[in-house]
Amino acid sequence: MMIEAAMTEQGLAAELHQHQCVIKEDRGMPVNFSIIGGGGFRAQYYLRIARVLPDLFRIGGLVVRDRAQGQEIEAAWGVQTYRSLDELLRNEDPDFAVVSVSGGAAMNYLYQLAEIGLPALTETPPASSLEELEQLHKELTVHGAWIQVAEQYPYHPVQEARLSLIRSGRLGRITETTVSVSHLYHGAALMRRMLGIGFEEAVIRGMRFDSSWVGGPTRSGPPAEDKLIPLQRDLAWLDFGDRLGLYDFTKDQHRSWTRSNHLSVRGERGEIFDNRVLIQQENLVPLQMELKRINRGEQENAEGYYLQGIICGEQWLYNNPFAPARLYDDELAIASCLDKMALYAAGGPGFYGLEEASQDVYLGKLIEKAIESGETVRAERMCWAEGK
Repeated sequence: MMIEAAMTEQGLAAELHQHQCVIKEDRGMPVNFSIIGGGGFRAQYYLRIARVLPDLFRIGGLVVRDRAQGQEIEAAWGVQTYRSLDELLRNEDPDFAVVSVSGGAAMNYLYQLAEIGLPALTETPPASSLEELEQLHKELTVHGAWIQVAEQYPYHPVQEARLSLIRSGRLGRITETTVSVSHLYHGAALMRRMLGIGFEEAVIRGMRFDSSWVGGPTRSGPPAEDKLIPLQRDLAWLDFGDRLGLYDFTKDQHRSWTRSNHLSVRGERGEIFDNRVLIQQENLVPLQMELKRINRGEQENAEGYYLQGIICGEQWLYNNPFAPARLYDDELAIASCLDKMALYAAGGPGFYGLEEASQDVYLGKLIEKAIESGETVRAERMCWAEGK
């Protein structure tokens, strides 16, 4: 079925779906969501979050094509699995679906969910090429498909705290940021948030530095032996005209025991440098503060162990909305995506749609091109930036 032909039916289904979601919220019921793809490590984040926050989230089944793998998940997590999306929808009534499969497979599911009017929260990146991103925009976004993307990095507690300080205006107008946290589109997402950048054009230059370092943890786990391995440090300069973004990343840096993540933001009146905050007030009194994590359960505190929030001077910049659940930062960020998706599925505002995700993937690809070619490249306005 073509997506245009399904929009009238989808609109009716959307109204009913929105009404059901609002009723559930009024009754204090947990949001019910399904997961498409349960075999990857990303899907397990959602399973863990739902397990520790049962009052907020409930898993309404998973699509796991491999029967043996599905049985393993059922035994480990106490959830129901199905071999296909059709089978799941015959037995479950989710408020939305999380699409946690490879980029190529995700597109097919996004089309299926759009046709039946079921909101979708898809993992990053939503597609693997610019051509596919343009296709999603022209065939889904333009026609009102309910899709958001689970880009969790801006919702990490420390990033929420930094963004809160930026929004307060105490740093003045923001002009620069250096992001050395994660790779390509993740880095671009943080960069644009810190700078307040939308879909502006940019001139991008890049370079790569080769050396060696001791191999540390990877996605597969801790290192099995101590040995030197090749290191590639990628750097890029993104000139947005009146604002500057610096990208700096080494593969597996965010898991390394010997390399630190770094993020700084500079404004007209001050800067954030990792956890240090420097501000010059209008009365010429300089402030030197820090972003301080406040945990419960330390020393003589007996309230349980969890993150309460992040404070700077006398101001709370971040309060953990999921306390006292014991979740680490990446899980807190993904739980925020789920919480925002629940509001979106009930008719609320979007938080990171396909347009935003496509722009960050686009910038990531240009960063990669500038680094590998050594040439200056230009980010232009793409089709998903129309009217923005």
